[in-house]
Amino acid sequence: MTEHELTCDVLVAGGGPAGVPAAIAAARCGARVVLCHDRPVLGGNASSEVRMHIVGADESGGRTTPLQTEARETGLIEEIRLETCVRNPQRSASMLDLILYEKCRNEPNLTLLLNTAVVGAVVQDDRVTHAIAERMSTEDRFRIAAKVFIDCTGDGRLGVESGAPFRSGREAAHEFGESRAVPEADDRRLGSTLLFQAKKHDRDMPFVPPTWARKFTENDLRLRPHATGGVDRGLEYGYWWCEWGGELDTIKDNERIRDELLAILLGVWDHIKNGPPDDPAYPNPNAHGAANWALDWFGFLPGKRESRRFVGQHVLTEQDVMQSRPFADAIAYGGWSIDLHPPRGVDAADEEPCRQDKVPHLYDIPLRACVSSTRLNLMFAGRNISATHVAFASTRVMATCAVVGQGIGTAAAYAAGRDVMPADLSASVRDMRAIQQRLLRDGAYLINITHSDERDLARRARVTASSQQSDGNAAYIVSGQTRAVHGPQGALPERAGAGTHRWMSDPADRSAWIELRWPEPVMLARIEVTFDTGLHRALTLSHSDAYVAKMQWGRPQSETVADYHIDGDLHDTWSRLVEIKGNYQRRRVHTLASPTLLHSIRLTVTATNGLDHARVMEIRAYGLDASFV
Repeated sequence: MTEHELTCDVLVAGGGPAGVPAAIAAARCGARVVLCHDRPVLGGNASSEVRMHIVGADESGGRTTPLQTEARETGLIEEIRLETCVRNPQRSASMLDLILYEKCRNEPNLTLLLNTAVVGAVVQDDRVTHAIAERMSTEDRFRIAAKVFIDCTGDGRLGVESGAPFRSGREAAHEFGESRAVPEADDRRLGSTLLFQAKKHDRDMPFVPPTWARKFTENDLRLRPHATGGVDRGLEYGYWWCEWGGELDTIKDNERIRDELLAILLGVWDHIKNGPPDDPAYPNPNAHGAANWALDWFGFLPGKRESRRFVGQHVLTEQDVMQSRPFADAIAYGGWSIDLHPPRGVDAADEEPCRQDKVPHLYDIPLRACVSSTRLNLMFAGRNISATHVAFASTRVMATCAVVGQGIGTAAAYAAGRDVMPADLSASVRDMRAIQQRLLRDGAYLINITHSDERDLARRARVTASSQQSDGNAAYIVSGQTRAVHGPQGALPERAGAGTHRWMSDPADRSAWIELRWPEPVMLARIEVTFDTGLHRALTLSHSDAYVAKMQWGRPQSETVADYHIDGDLHDTWSRLVEIKGNYQRRRVHTLASPTLLHSIRLTVTATNGLDHARVMEIRAYGLDASFV
């Protein structure tokens, strides 16, 4: 092995749905970042190697009311989803790999090390000083010094190597007073899954299973929806309930789990295609609708749900989630159901494949649940954050992991830039305000925390518009909130901030504009605009036709402004500052060629991506730009 010494501000281990946003967020906040990922492609369970769709607080479209409840995550994960939606109409799994890779490669402050696993850590005085990583494909070993370390590996390899305490398995109900916990603690976990994709052909496609494939009857699968009786349901995507291994060690036994999952997957496919001859549910081999279907892809890398959960400064509990307890150090939010699965997976034929208890409202995820209780500069993001098994059942989904990743990456960059220990951040009102305000500026949403950045000159301007709807007042663009969450299953009523929080022009207004005017000229260098991207609707790469039918996939979201220009005025002389065609992103940042003295700026919408009126969520205007308040 060739030895290398690297130095950075923030080391991120793991490039899944949490690690990629963590690394990008830290890099965009000015930190020098090294991201180590042990696979050839980024994305973790969302990558082409596993192909699970990224779900989160919107519950796949189940928590949604237009202009009232908009739960879909924003910030970096929205940027990634929108990019994938427009550039990947064919729904290729590899295109998401490419977009994640491209996002990382385009960041000048980010060094990406693929096929590179963190295998060790050096600790001194309760601080991690170095991570040790190895890339076997090139026979290189890296000793990486950093100020802050973030474990996004899922299994928690970096944290374990540093000696940070962790939990595994299920807590007893009495330990945290959780009604959904098991009576006695055990080491059982949620199992893992291998997905498949099948393709329909114009002729019969026989399938001969390997000798070691499992055999299933219709009775074995009676509680698990699958193709049968002429219905080809879900064959294009596969079945998440092909789950197994929760009674084993999902780390040490992962190879055994993979082998058994292959036997299960191919056994399920054999059942769908051929059916056992003595099963009365299959009177003939062509009665179940799958004769023309054939496997096109199936995974060899188990999609792992659960292994280790670190012990942080706070352990998130069932009560925190179900009661939506507020946290002053919130850096993200969740909303997915408490989604518990039987550890036996498909072997639990008499149990439903999951128990999903709806979370009544969106809930806070605090920074303290993402900082080690014993390692001062070790942070976590993803499924390994500090939570009980029951709370983890909600926080574990990938869109929630992504917003936690952005929150932790932002906090890590702040700590590294000021030589502050991450363990000290939550106790500082000033530090938390700076981190939260930066997250809002970068497009994230935090419950009941509104924009209060005094450097934003838009807050001092008078707002007018060419027209407005009764529930889309122009003044909403400086309300400090960029979504509606006051409706059913949104935020708690007292924390929701009622209103649509967007300007909506009159449909009859064919040249709609909104203007910011200052009493005296101001020096502007940067204009930041947030548009509506239909957050009430599900949007994520999926190979399930039924799920994609809920989306506007393969094109920009209809609510989003497509074409617009921004003009500036000084002493009644207007000049063009910005002109954009074909926009599909939610957040657009425009840095002017040079700081410009202006009395007003006017954003004029000339086309949307389908809606009959213009919508703008927020406009910010800055002079000199800085990373944090």
